[in-house]
Amino acid sequence: MSVLKVEGVSKSFDSEKIIENISLELHEGELVSLLGVSGGGKTTLFNIIAGLSIPDEGDVWLDGEKVTGQAGTVSYMLQKDLLLPYRTILDNVALPLRVLGMKKKEARQIAVPYFAEFGLEGTEKKYPAQISGGMKQRAALLRTYLFSIKRGKKVALLDEPFSALDMLTKQAIHEWYLDVMEKIQLSTIFVTHDIDEAILLSDRIYLLTGKPGVITKEIVIKEPKPRRKDFHLTEEFLRYKRTILEHLSYDFVEKR
Repeated sequence: MSVLKVEGVSKSFDSEKIIENISLELHEGELVSLLGVSGGGKTTLFNIIAGLSIPDEGDVWLDGEKVTGQAGTVSYMLQKDLLLPYRTILDNVALPLRVLGMKKKEARQIAVPYFAEFGLEGTEKKYPAQISGGMKQRAALLRTYLFSIKRGKKVALLDEPFSALDMLTKQAIHEWYLDVMEKIQLSTIFVTHDIDEAILLSDRIYLLTGKPGVITKEIVIKEPKPRRKDFHLTEEFLRYKRTILEHLSYDFVEKR
C-alpha cells in the first residue's frame, strides 16, 4: 500500500528548471532511494515533499490526502545531525515534541523508552560532544522518528544521513537502521550519492538524472532483507551496480 505519492512535480528557480515531471511512490515499510549526481535536483524534490517548497506543477499525497506545500506532514533529516551542543541528548531528541507544544517533562517521558530501541541507553544525560558520530546519527534519527509518530505519519525523508561516517561505522548503522525500520514500521525515502549504500539498503532505487532532473530508471532490489552479510561481494550485487553505473555514465555523456 502506498503511503506517499509524488505526481508530476516540476520546479524552477530564476527561470531555470531544476526538476521536471517527477513521479514516485513509497509503500508502507519500504526504503526507497533517490540516487544521482550532484545538482540533479534531489534536495529540491525533498523540500517539495516536506512541504518546504511549493512545486510549479504537480502534487504530493500522504495516505491519500493532498499535502502539497504543507510543512510538518513528514519528518525530514538533513545530512548533518544538527544536535544542539548545549542540550543533553535526551533534550535534543525530545526537541520536536517541545516544538509541537509539549511540556518538557512529558516530552522527556515519551522519548526515554525509545533510547533502548535506538541503541542510545546511557546517553540521556550526555552532551553531543561526549558521544561518537554514529551515536549522534542515531540520536538525530530518533528525533526525526519522534516527530513523525507525533504527527501520526511514519514517513521519514533522510538526506545523506550517513555520508560523514567512516566505512565500518556506516556498515554497522546500515544494519541497525534496517532493523529499527522493521521494528517501528517506518517508511523511508533516502537520498544518497553512494551506489553501494543504495543497493544495500533499498527495496527500490529511483535514478534521478539530467538537468533538469528527471527520473529515468527504477531499479527493484530483489535480494530479501535483512541482506546477507556477503551480499556486496556477490555477482548479483555487481550486476545492480553495473546497471546503475552504465545508466548514470550514459546520461552524463549524453547531457554534455
